[in-house]
Amino acid sequence: MGKAAGFTLGELAAALHATLVGDPGRNVTGVAPLDAAGPDDISFLIDPRYGAAAKRSRAGAFLVGPDVSALPGPMLRVAAPQQALIDLLALFHPAPPLTPGIAPSAIVAPDARVDATASIGPLVVVESGAVVGAAVRIHALAFVGRGAEIGGGSILHPRVVVCAGVKLGRGVIVHPGAVIGADGFGYAFDGQVHRKIPQVGGVIIEDDVEIGANTTIDRATLGQTVIRRGTKIDNLVQIAHNVEIGAHSIIVAQVGVSGSSRIGRNVVLAGQVGIADHLTVGDGALILAQSGIARNVEPGERLLGTPARAVVQSKRIWVVQEQLPAMARRLRAAERRLQRLEGQLGIAAPEPPRPETADDER
Repeated sequence: MGKAAGFTLGELAAALHATLVGDPGRNVTGVAPLDAAGPDDISFLIDPRYGAAAKRSRAGAFLVGPDVSALPGPMLRVAAPQQALIDLLALFHPAPPLTPGIAPSAIVAPDARVDATASIGPLVVVESGAVVGAAVRIHALAFVGRGAEIGGGSILHPRVVVCAGVKLGRGVIVHPGAVIGADGFGYAFDGQVHRKIPQVGGVIIEDDVEIGANTTIDRATLGQTVIRRGTKIDNLVQIAHNVEIGAHSIIVAQVGVSGSSRIGRNVVLAGQVGIADHLTVGDGALILAQSGIARNVEPGERLLGTPARAVVQSKRIWVVQEQLPAMARRLRAAERRLQRLEGQLGIAAPEPPRPETADDER
């Protein structure tokens, strides 16, 4: 089997533990979405909502769930089609082979420990005391600071910066431009200037974490900023000093987590969520996009909006907000009717309320 010649459907059925409905000798050479697939491609139907699109597709074969039928081509039926799709894509697009060694233009400190099976790309810098584990791939222009540790099987893409003392576990993937271990944002005003608080802690990234492009994870003031095992972090995320994020959480693009906050296990922070400092988000919480969190979140809570409220409550508020212009028109009309009625009855109109100011809150 191999990508150049493609795969027969029989080979794919065996590799994916699928039940094949169709010719096992039929060959496919690529994977494509339903609307772009041709006769030499295998496509996939993961969501039943796209059943009509699948029936219109020109794909040569389909990866489907156990209950799908009546598609215009052979079908590979599996119990979990999304998981099988991952394996299918890996078959057609395998990772490039690891070529151990250190590029001539790389700069590796004499006392750095680089495993013989690691691959160090062009113009990489590995500083004194750093440790690079087995089968690590460090791509061009990446930087590994003094005393940093990169666990076995990890991948640092181009221009990644791993600052001094940062520890990455096994199988960590860091995408281009990410910076791990920059100083946390800490200052104290002495009456004349903002004095920088030394950031002398570290960062620990546990096994199987993935960190997106241009994400920043700051070192702790004291102690550690910690990302627990299996958590996946999208692009352009900011994680501040002394934050801890629990295992298997999902942090989506442009999230900001302020200093010393604690995010639990299996938490989902959707795009552009903001977490204020020193807060706790409980295990299994779901916070939807653009929500602002200014209080602790209980385990399993589902929040939306700024300020964040229960999802159902926020949606009800949004419905009412859409009705506000019509409500305002009805209120003004009711006030005019009331004024006319009071005039007919000879009742003096009350003085209009004085506009509230900030002083009224004192």
